[in-house]
Amino acid sequence: MTLKEKLLNGERLIGIWGVGYIGYSSMAHFASKGVKCLGVDVAVEKVEQINKGDLPIQNIEYWLGFDTKPLVKSGLMRATTDWTELISKDIPVHLICIPTEKDEEPYDSILIEVMEKLTSFRQMNLDSLPLVIIESTLTPNTTGKTIIPTFENKEMKVGKDILVGVAPRRDWFISPEKSLKTLPRVVGGTTPETTALMKEVLEIVCNTILPAKDHRHAELVKSIENAYRHVEITLANQLSLAYPDIDMREVLELVGTKWNIGTYHPSFGTGGYCIPLASQYVLSGTKSADKLSILNSAIQTDQNLPYMVAEVVVRKGAKKVGILGLAYKGDLKVHTLSPTLRIVSHLKRKGIEVKVHDPYYLPEEIEQICGTETFRFPDDLGNFDTVLVVADHRDYQAVPRGQILTNLKNCKLILDNVGIWGDFNFGEVGVEYHVAGTEHWLGE
Repeated sequence: MTLKEKLLNGERLIGIWGVGYIGYSSMAHFASKGVKCLGVDVAVEKVEQINKGDLPIQNIEYWLGFDTKPLVKSGLMRATTDWTELISKDIPVHLICIPTEKDEEPYDSILIEVMEKLTSFRQMNLDSLPLVIIESTLTPNTTGKTIIPTFENKEMKVGKDILVGVAPRRDWFISPEKSLKTLPRVVGGTTPETTALMKEVLEIVCNTILPAKDHRHAELVKSIENAYRHVEITLANQLSLAYPDIDMREVLELVGTKWNIGTYHPSFGTGGYCIPLASQYVLSGTKSADKLSILNSAIQTDQNLPYMVAEVVVRKGAKKVGILGLAYKGDLKVHTLSPTLRIVSHLKRKGIEVKVHDPYYLPEEIEQICGTETFRFPDDLGNFDTVLVVADHRDYQAVPRGQILTNLKNCKLILDNVGIWGDFNFGEVGVEYHVAGTEHWLGE
Protein backbone atom coordinates (compact mmCIF):
# COMPACT_ATOMS: atom_id res chain seq x y z
CA MET A 1 0.00 0.00 0.00
CA THR A 2 1.38 3.43 -0.96
CA LEU A 3 1.87 6.29 1.49
CA LYS A 4 -0.95 8.17 -0.23
CA GLU A 5 -3.30 5.23 0.25
CA LYS A 6 -2.36 4.91 3.92
CA LEU A 7 -3.15 8.57 4.47
CA LEU A 8 -6.47 8.41 2.64
CA ASN A 9 -7.45 5.19 4.44
CA GLY A 10 -6.86 6.78 7.83
CA GLU A 11 -4.01 4.42 8.73
CA ARG A 12 -1.48 7.24 8.93
CA LEU A 13 -1.61 10.94 9.87
CA ILE A 14 0.04 14.13 8.71
CA GLY A 15 1.87 16.21 11.32
CA ILE A 16 1.84 19.97 10.91
CA TRP A 17 4.39 22.17 12.66
CA GLY A 18 2.85 25.62 13.14
CA VAL A 19 -0.85 26.30 12.62
CA GLY A 20 -0.94 29.87 11.38
CA TYR A 21 -2.28 30.78 7.93
CA ILE A 22 -0.16 28.19 6.15
CA GLY A 23 -0.35 25.37 8.68
CA TYR A 24 -4.04 25.70 9.50
CA SER A 25 -5.04 25.83 5.85
CA SER A 26 -2.90 22.75 5.07
CA MET A 27 -4.56 20.92 7.94
CA ALA A 28 -8.03 21.93 6.78
CA HIS A 29 -7.49 20.96 3.14
CA PHE A 30 -6.02 17.55 3.93
CA ALA A 31 -8.75 16.88 6.50
CA SER A 32 -11.39 17.82 3.92
CA LYS A 33 -10.05 14.92 1.83
CA GLY A 34 -10.34 12.49 4.75
CA VAL A 35 -6.72 12.64 5.91
CA LYS A 36 -6.19 12.84 9.68
CA CYS A 37 -4.01 15.74 10.76
CA LEU A 38 -2.32 16.68 14.03
CA GLY A 39 -0.95 20.21 14.33
CA VAL A 40 1.42 21.57 16.95
CA ASP A 41 1.83 25.19 17.99
CA VAL A 42 3.23 27.10 20.96
CA ALA A 43 0.14 29.34 21.12
CA VAL A 44 -2.13 27.71 23.72
CA GLU A 45 -5.16 29.82 22.81
CA LYS A 46 -4.87 28.93 19.14
CA VAL A 47 -4.66 25.22 19.93
CA GLU A 48 -7.73 25.44 22.16
CA GLN A 49 -9.68 27.27 19.45
CA ILE A 50 -8.87 24.62 16.87
CA ASN A 51 -9.90 21.77 19.16
CA LYS A 52 -13.22 23.50 19.89
CA GLY A 53 -13.89 23.75 16.19
CA ASP A 54 -13.46 27.53 16.24
CA LEU A 55 -11.49 29.33 13.57
CA PRO A 56 -8.13 30.57 14.93
CA ILE A 57 -7.74 33.03 12.04
CA GLN A 58 -10.32 35.63 11.13
CA ASN A 59 -11.80 35.46 7.63
CA ILE A 60 -10.01 32.25 6.71
CA GLU A 61 -13.34 30.51 6.12
CA TYR A 62 -13.89 32.89 3.18
CA TRP A 63 -10.64 31.73 1.61
CA LEU A 64 -11.08 28.03 2.46
CA GLY A 65 -14.63 27.89 1.13
CA PHE A 66 -15.78 25.19 3.57
CA ASP A 67 -16.64 24.70 7.23
CA THR A 68 -13.92 23.11 9.37
CA LYS A 69 -16.00 22.42 12.49
CA PRO A 70 -17.28 19.02 11.20
CA LEU A 71 -13.68 18.04 10.45
CA VAL A 72 -12.72 18.69 14.08
CA LYS A 73 -15.80 16.89 15.37
CA SER A 74 -15.00 13.81 13.27
CA GLY A 75 -11.42 13.69 14.56
CA LEU A 76 -9.76 14.61 11.28
CA MET A 77 -8.30 17.82 12.72
CA ARG A 78 -6.64 18.16 16.12
CA ALA A 79 -4.00 20.43 17.61
CA THR A 80 -1.59 20.14 20.52
CA THR A 81 1.12 22.13 22.28
CA ASP A 82 3.15 18.95 22.89
CA TRP A 83 5.45 18.41 19.93
CA THR A 84 6.43 14.93 21.10
CA GLU A 85 2.98 13.72 20.01
CA LEU A 86 4.13 14.21 16.42
CA ILE A 87 7.15 11.94 16.84
CA SER A 88 5.25 8.75 16.03
CA LYS A 89 5.44 5.96 13.48
CA ASP A 90 1.80 6.76 12.72
CA ILE A 91 2.84 10.22 11.47
CA PRO A 92 5.16 9.65 8.49
CA VAL A 93 4.54 13.06 6.85
CA HIS A 94 5.52 16.37 8.45
CA LEU A 95 4.62 19.77 7.01
CA ILE A 96 6.82 22.61 8.28
CA CYS A 97 4.81 25.83 8.40
CA ILE A 98 6.69 27.98 10.90
CA PRO A 99 7.78 31.65 10.59
CA THR A 100 11.12 32.21 8.86
CA GLU A 101 11.36 35.95 9.47
CA LYS A 102 11.92 38.15 12.50
CA ASP A 103 12.60 41.87 12.92
CA GLU A 104 12.29 42.45 9.17
CA GLU A 105 14.96 39.89 8.27
CA PRO A 106 15.14 36.18 7.35
CA TYR A 107 15.28 34.09 10.53
CA ASP A 108 16.11 30.38 10.83
CA SER A 109 16.18 29.71 14.59
CA ILE A 110 12.65 28.26 14.80
CA LEU A 111 13.31 26.18 11.69
CA ILE A 112 16.47 24.72 13.23
CA GLU A 113 14.62 24.02 16.47
CA VAL A 114 11.94 22.05 14.61
CA MET A 115 14.55 20.07 12.66
CA GLU A 116 16.30 19.18 15.91
CA LYS A 117 13.01 17.90 17.32
CA LEU A 118 12.49 15.78 14.21
CA THR A 119 15.84 14.08 14.82
CA SER A 120 14.01 12.25 17.64
CA PHE A 121 12.93 9.80 14.92
CA ARG A 122 16.45 8.33 14.94
CA GLN A 123 15.59 6.51 18.16
CA MET A 124 12.55 4.78 16.69
CA ASN A 125 12.08 1.56 14.76
CA LEU A 126 10.15 2.70 11.68
CA ASP A 127 8.63 0.81 8.77
CA SER A 128 9.16 3.82 6.45
CA LEU A 129 11.28 6.96 6.44
CA PRO A 130 9.68 10.18 7.74
CA LEU A 131 8.96 12.68 4.96
CA VAL A 132 9.57 16.34 5.89
CA ILE A 133 7.99 18.89 3.52
CA ILE A 134 8.96 22.50 4.18
CA GLU A 135 6.11 24.83 3.24
CA SER A 136 7.71 27.94 4.77
CA THR A 137 9.73 30.31 2.60
CA LEU A 138 13.46 29.61 2.87
CA THR A 139 16.53 31.65 2.13
CA PRO A 140 18.16 29.95 -0.89
CA ASN A 141 20.63 27.22 0.16
CA THR A 142 19.09 26.87 3.64
CA THR A 143 18.46 23.16 3.13
CA GLY A 144 22.07 22.47 2.24
CA LYS A 145 23.68 24.84 4.72
CA THR A 146 21.38 24.48 7.71
CA ILE A 147 18.79 21.70 7.53
CA ILE A 148 20.91 18.81 6.27
CA PRO A 149 23.77 19.57 8.75
CA THR A 150 21.24 19.71 11.61
CA PHE A 151 20.26 16.11 10.88
CA GLU A 152 23.84 15.01 10.22
CA ASN A 153 24.91 16.40 13.60
CA LYS A 154 22.49 13.89 15.13
CA GLU A 155 23.82 11.07 12.93
CA MET A 156 20.86 11.10 10.54
CA LYS A 157 21.59 11.12 6.82
CA VAL A 158 19.07 12.96 4.68
CA GLY A 159 17.87 10.65 1.93
CA LYS A 160 18.77 7.55 3.92
CA ASP A 161 17.37 8.06 7.44
CA ILE A 162 14.90 10.88 6.74
CA LEU A 163 13.50 12.47 3.59
CA VAL A 164 13.47 16.25 3.15
CA GLY A 165 11.93 18.42 0.47
CA VAL A 166 10.86 21.99 -0.21
CA ALA A 167 7.38 23.01 -1.40
CA PRO A 168 6.82 26.71 -0.59
CA ARG A 169 3.25 28.00 -0.54
CA ARG A 170 1.94 30.63 -2.95
CA ASP A 171 -1.55 31.20 -1.55
CA TRP A 172 -3.24 34.60 -1.46
CA PHE A 173 -5.39 34.50 1.65
CA ILE A 174 -7.96 37.05 0.54
CA SER A 175 -8.83 35.36 -2.74
CA PRO A 176 -10.71 32.03 -2.78
CA GLU A 177 -9.60 31.57 -6.39
CA LYS A 178 -5.96 31.47 -5.31
CA SER A 179 -5.88 28.56 -2.91
CA LEU A 180 -3.87 25.51 -1.98
CA LYS A 181 -6.04 23.50 -4.35
CA THR A 182 -5.93 25.72 -7.41
CA LEU A 183 -2.44 27.25 -7.52
CA PRO A 184 0.39 25.30 -9.22
CA ARG A 185 2.73 23.90 -6.56
CA VAL A 186 6.51 23.71 -7.02
CA VAL A 187 8.16 20.81 -5.18
CA GLY A 188 11.75 19.67 -4.92
CA GLY A 189 13.34 16.98 -2.74
CA THR A 190 16.96 16.28 -1.91
CA THR A 191 16.61 13.09 -3.97
CA PRO A 192 14.41 12.24 -6.99
CA GLU A 193 12.65 9.63 -4.86
CA THR A 194 11.80 12.29 -2.27
CA THR A 195 10.38 14.59 -4.95
CA ALA A 196 8.19 11.76 -6.26
CA LEU A 197 6.90 10.99 -2.76
CA MET A 198 6.18 14.69 -2.11
CA LYS A 199 4.18 14.82 -5.34
CA GLU A 200 2.23 11.74 -4.30
CA VAL A 201 1.26 13.28 -0.96
CA LEU A 202 0.58 16.86 -2.06
CA GLU A 203 -1.54 15.90 -5.06
CA ILE A 204 -4.16 14.81 -2.54
CA VAL A 205 -5.02 18.50 -2.13
CA CYS A 206 -3.25 20.27 -5.02
CA ASN A 207 -4.51 20.16 -8.60
CA THR A 208 -1.14 20.88 -10.21
CA ILE A 209 2.27 19.73 -8.97
CA LEU A 210 5.41 21.02 -10.70
CA PRO A 211 8.52 18.98 -9.80
CA ALA A 212 11.73 21.03 -9.69
CA LYS A 213 15.14 19.58 -10.48
CA ASP A 214 15.92 19.39 -6.76
CA HIS A 215 15.45 21.21 -3.43
CA ARG A 216 17.86 24.02 -4.33
CA HIS A 217 15.81 24.99 -7.36
CA ALA A 218 12.54 24.77 -5.43
CA GLU A 219 13.98 27.02 -2.69
CA LEU A 220 14.86 29.71 -5.20
CA VAL A 221 11.50 29.78 -6.98
CA LYS A 222 9.49 31.33 -4.13
CA SER A 223 12.05 34.02 -3.31
CA ILE A 224 12.67 34.97 -6.92
CA GLU A 225 9.01 35.16 -7.94
CA ASN A 226 8.36 37.51 -5.02
CA ALA A 227 11.54 39.48 -5.70
CA TYR A 228 10.22 40.07 -9.23
CA ARG A 229 7.06 41.55 -7.73
CA HIS A 230 9.07 43.56 -5.21
CA VAL A 231 11.08 45.17 -7.99
CA GLU A 232 7.99 45.90 -10.10
CA ILE A 233 6.10 47.42 -7.16
CA THR A 234 9.16 49.48 -6.24
CA LEU A 235 9.47 50.71 -9.83
CA ALA A 236 5.85 51.89 -9.64
CA ASN A 237 6.72 53.85 -6.50
CA GLN A 238 9.92 55.28 -7.95
CA LEU A 239 8.06 56.40 -11.08
CA SER A 240 5.59 58.23 -8.87
CA LEU A 241 8.49 59.98 -7.13
CA ALA A 242 10.21 60.80 -10.41
CA TYR A 243 7.06 62.29 -12.01
CA PRO A 244 5.31 64.00 -9.09
CA ASP A 245 3.04 66.10 -11.33
CA ILE A 246 1.64 63.03 -13.14
CA ASP A 247 -1.14 60.70 -12.02
CA MET A 248 1.15 57.68 -12.15
CA ARG A 249 -1.67 55.48 -10.93
CA GLU A 250 -3.57 56.14 -14.16
CA VAL A 251 -0.44 55.76 -16.30
CA LEU A 252 0.30 52.35 -14.78
CA GLU A 253 -3.30 51.23 -15.28
CA LEU A 254 -2.86 51.99 -18.98
CA VAL A 255 0.59 50.37 -19.07
CA GLY A 256 -0.98 47.23 -17.59
CA THR A 257 -3.30 46.84 -20.57
CA LYS A 258 -0.34 45.53 -22.59
CA TRP A 259 -0.65 41.77 -22.78
CA ASN A 260 2.68 40.92 -21.13
CA ILE A 261 2.80 43.55 -18.36
CA GLY A 262 1.22 43.41 -14.92
CA THR A 263 -0.53 46.33 -13.24
CA TYR A 264 1.17 47.79 -10.19
CA HIS A 265 0.19 50.80 -8.10
CA PRO A 266 2.29 53.21 -6.06
CA SER A 267 1.72 52.80 -2.34
CA PHE A 268 2.90 53.58 1.18
CA GLY A 269 5.25 50.58 0.84
CA THR A 270 4.82 46.81 0.80
CA GLY A 271 4.16 44.60 3.79
CA GLY A 272 3.61 41.00 4.83
CA TYR A 273 5.81 37.94 5.05
CA CYS A 274 6.67 37.57 1.37
CA ILE A 275 7.15 40.59 -0.88
CA PRO A 276 9.28 42.95 1.29
CA LEU A 277 11.52 40.10 2.45
CA ALA A 278 11.89 38.32 -0.89
CA SER A 279 14.77 40.47 -2.08
CA GLN A 280 16.56 39.90 1.24
CA TYR A 281 16.11 36.13 0.91
CA VAL A 282 17.61 36.17 -2.58
CA LEU A 283 20.52 38.39 -1.52
CA SER A 284 21.23 36.28 1.57
CA GLY A 285 21.45 33.10 -0.49
CA THR A 286 24.20 34.20 -2.87
CA LYS A 287 27.88 35.03 -2.55
CA SER A 288 27.49 37.54 -5.38
CA ALA A 289 24.99 39.97 -3.86
CA ASP A 290 26.80 42.83 -5.63
CA LYS A 291 25.41 41.50 -8.92
CA LEU A 292 21.86 42.18 -7.67
CA SER A 293 22.02 45.95 -7.16
CA ILE A 294 18.42 46.30 -8.31
CA LEU A 295 17.26 44.33 -5.26
CA ASN A 296 19.22 46.54 -2.87
CA SER A 297 17.56 49.57 -4.45
CA ALA A 298 14.13 47.97 -4.08
CA ILE A 299 14.73 47.29 -0.38
CA GLN A 300 15.93 50.83 0.31
CA THR A 301 13.05 52.51 -1.54
CA ASP A 302 10.48 50.23 0.05
CA GLN A 303 11.76 50.87 3.57
CA ASN A 304 11.87 54.66 3.04
CA LEU A 305 8.36 55.11 1.65
CA PRO A 306 6.46 54.96 4.98
CA TYR A 307 8.78 57.63 6.38
CA MET A 308 8.16 59.80 3.33
CA VAL A 309 4.42 59.50 3.89
CA ALA A 310 4.87 60.42 7.53
CA GLU A 311 6.99 63.44 6.59
CA VAL A 312 4.21 64.74 4.32
CA VAL A 313 1.88 64.60 7.32
CA VAL A 314 4.43 66.49 9.43
CA ARG A 315 4.97 69.18 6.77
CA LYS A 316 1.22 69.68 6.46
CA GLY A 317 1.14 70.63 10.13
CA ALA A 318 -0.87 67.68 11.44
CA LYS A 319 -1.50 67.54 15.17
CA LYS A 320 -3.80 64.53 15.47
CA VAL A 321 -3.60 61.60 13.05
CA GLY A 322 -5.93 58.63 12.72
CA ILE A 323 -4.67 55.59 10.80
CA LEU A 324 -7.11 53.07 9.32
CA GLY A 325 -5.44 49.68 9.13
CA LEU A 326 -2.70 48.06 11.17
CA ALA A 327 -2.67 45.10 8.79
CA TYR A 328 -0.66 45.61 5.62
CA LYS A 329 -3.51 44.33 3.45
CA GLY A 330 -7.28 44.39 3.59
CA ASP A 331 -9.16 41.65 5.46
CA LEU A 332 -6.04 39.96 6.78
CA LYS A 333 -4.81 39.99 10.34
CA VAL A 334 -1.15 40.32 9.40
CA HIS A 335 0.85 43.37 10.46
CA THR A 336 4.31 42.02 9.63
CA LEU A 337 6.27 44.84 7.97
CA SER A 338 3.08 46.88 7.58
CA PRO A 339 3.78 50.51 6.53
CA THR A 340 1.67 51.54 9.53
CA LEU A 341 4.43 50.48 11.91
CA ARG A 342 7.03 52.84 10.41
CA ILE A 343 4.53 55.66 9.97
CA VAL A 344 3.44 55.48 13.61
CA SER A 345 7.03 55.34 14.82
CA HIS A 346 8.02 58.43 12.83
CA LEU A 347 4.96 60.46 13.80
CA LYS A 348 5.46 59.69 17.48
CA ARG A 349 9.09 60.80 17.26
CA LYS A 350 7.84 64.09 15.85
CA GLY A 351 5.49 64.54 18.80
CA ILE A 352 2.31 64.07 16.78
CA GLU A 353 -0.64 62.34 18.45
CA VAL A 354 -1.54 59.21 16.48
CA LYS A 355 -4.14 56.49 16.94
CA VAL A 356 -4.72 53.30 14.96
CA HIS A 357 -7.93 51.48 14.09
CA ASP A 358 -8.19 47.97 12.71
CA PRO A 359 -11.32 45.79 12.97
CA TYR A 360 -9.23 42.63 13.21
CA TYR A 361 -7.19 43.71 16.25
CA LEU A 362 -8.27 44.17 19.84
CA PRO A 363 -7.44 47.52 21.50
CA GLU A 364 -4.84 45.83 23.71
CA GLU A 365 -3.22 44.25 20.65
CA ILE A 366 -2.92 47.65 18.93
CA GLU A 367 -1.47 49.11 22.12
CA GLN A 368 1.09 46.31 22.38
CA ILE A 369 2.09 46.39 18.70
CA CYS A 370 2.03 50.13 18.00
CA GLY A 371 2.20 51.72 21.44
CA THR A 372 -0.91 53.75 20.57
CA GLU A 373 -4.58 53.81 21.45
CA THR A 374 -7.32 52.80 19.04
CA PHE A 375 -10.53 54.64 18.13
CA ARG A 376 -14.02 53.93 16.84
CA PHE A 377 -14.71 53.93 13.12
CA PRO A 378 -16.35 55.97 11.73
CA ASP A 379 -17.65 57.73 14.85
CA ASP A 380 -14.28 59.07 16.04
CA LEU A 381 -12.96 60.31 12.69
CA GLY A 382 -13.90 63.82 13.80
CA ASN A 383 -11.11 63.74 16.38
CA PHE A 384 -8.40 63.96 13.70
CA ASP A 385 -7.11 66.64 11.38
CA THR A 386 -5.40 63.98 9.25
CA VAL A 387 -6.51 60.47 8.28
CA LEU A 388 -4.33 57.83 6.61
CA VAL A 389 -6.04 54.86 4.96
CA VAL A 390 -3.55 52.00 4.87
CA ALA A 391 -5.61 48.80 4.43
CA ASP A 392 -8.68 48.27 2.26
CA HIS A 393 -10.69 46.37 4.86
CA ARG A 394 -14.29 45.74 3.84
CA ASP A 395 -15.37 47.52 7.05
CA TYR A 396 -13.98 50.79 5.70
CA GLN A 397 -16.10 50.54 2.55
CA ALA A 398 -19.35 49.10 3.93
CA VAL A 399 -20.41 52.40 5.51
CA PRO A 400 -22.80 54.98 4.02
CA ARG A 401 -20.83 57.74 2.34
CA GLY A 402 -22.69 60.45 4.19
CA GLN A 403 -21.80 58.92 7.54
CA ILE A 404 -18.10 59.04 6.73
CA LEU A 405 -18.22 62.60 5.41
CA THR A 406 -20.18 63.82 8.43
CA ASN A 407 -17.59 62.38 10.80
CA LEU A 408 -14.72 64.05 8.94
CA LYS A 409 -15.81 67.53 10.03
CA ASN A 410 -12.39 68.43 11.49
CA CYS A 411 -10.26 66.64 8.92
CA LYS A 412 -8.03 68.65 6.60
CA LEU A 413 -5.97 65.89 4.89
CA ILE A 414 -6.56 62.28 3.81
CA LEU A 415 -3.88 60.12 2.24
CA ASP A 416 -5.37 56.91 0.84
CA ASN A 417 -2.97 54.04 0.18
CA VAL A 418 -5.54 51.98 -1.72
CA GLY A 419 -8.04 54.43 -3.17
CA ILE A 420 -11.12 53.06 -1.42
CA TRP A 421 -12.62 56.54 -1.07
CA GLY A 422 -11.48 57.76 -4.48
CA ASP A 423 -14.98 58.60 -5.71
CA PHE A 424 -15.94 60.72 -2.68
CA ASN A 425 -16.27 64.47 -3.24
CA PHE A 426 -14.05 65.57 -0.38
CA GLY A 427 -13.74 69.05 -1.83
CA GLU A 428 -17.30 69.77 -0.71
CA VAL A 429 -16.28 69.32 2.93
CA GLY A 430 -12.94 71.07 2.61
CA VAL A 431 -10.72 67.98 2.84
CA GLU A 432 -7.51 67.65 0.81
CA TYR A 433 -7.54 64.08 -0.53
CA HIS A 434 -4.81 62.14 -2.32
CA VAL A 435 -4.55 58.54 -3.46
CA ALA A 436 -1.05 57.06 -3.49
CA GLY A 437 0.46 57.63 -6.92
CA THR A 438 -1.74 60.53 -8.07
CA GLU A 439 -0.44 64.01 -8.76
CA HIS A 440 1.49 65.57 -5.88
CA TRP A 441 0.32 62.94 -3.40
CA LEU A 442 3.59 63.37 -1.51
CA GLY A 443 3.51 67.17 -1.75
CA GLU A 444 4.92 69.57 -4.32
